[in-house]
Amino acid sequence: MTDLSRLLNIANEAVDIGREAAVTQDLGTVTSKGDRDMASEVDFAVEHAIRSHLAKATPEIEFLGEEEGRSGDDSGGLLWVLDPIDGTANFVHGIPLVAISLGLVAGDSSLVGVIDMPFLSRRYAGCLGSGSYCNGRQIHGSKCSRLEDAIIAIGDYAVGDNSAERNAPRLALTSLLAAQIQRIRMLGTAATDLAWVADGSLDASIMFNNKPWDTSAGVLIAREAGAQVLDVDGMQHTFHSAGTVAVVTPLVSEVMGLIAEAQEAQL
Repeated sequence: MTDLSRLLNIANEAVDIGREAAVTQDLGTVTSKGDRDMASEVDFAVEHAIRSHLAKATPEIEFLGEEEGRSGDDSGGLLWVLDPIDGTANFVHGIPLVAISLGLVAGDSSLVGVIDMPFLSRRYAGCLGSGSYCNGRQIHGSKCSRLEDAIIAIGDYAVGDNSAERNAPRLALTSLLAAQIQRIRMLGTAATDLAWVADGSLDASIMFNNKPWDTSAGVLIAREAGAQVLDVDGMQHTFHSAGTVAVVTPLVSEVMGLIAEAQEAQL
């Protein structure tokens, strides 16, 4: 039987090491990863530090990092998933909305999540069945029940190949939300979006994409705080989902209705 509390402690230790690299190392060279996408030397340093620690602490668990891919033993069915710097564009521009996101996944399901915001001094953590915490204090999603009172974050607009086509439902959704909710936010870091749904700062987060390194930790943390996390089609979110929607229960029907309307408008 998997000891999730032990693995959560190991994840926190690993993120401590990564956090030290994030706050002490110079930005260094910024490498292009395609159209308006990038990685800094800090991204690689944080990933290397965490990958190395986990290889020693949990050699039986495979590792997937955004920058350098998979490594380790895949026979145990568990997978660490890391975004070393979620919000690299923010980081490069000196915007402190940056997160280190480390999740533990079994198959399609997240079991453990740690999200550290090194420049905001916040650490979010949780494991399946044990709740979610920020800096040691248990957190819960908001009690917002009216769409007009909601603050909702949306994911970054697409860049790269077919970005105009992929942005069509995003732009349609932006227009629909602007007409009906209190405020829209685009924070530039998926892990922060999900953590802030978990602690009640946001009432929902909507992303028309699902990169496991961005979302695996936050999905667990948001769910353990009482939020629902769904795919954009309304099904339960999994590792392989097309999109990522975290929303407090009273707003599920209305938020998913707006997403469906935005998608239908572009057909």
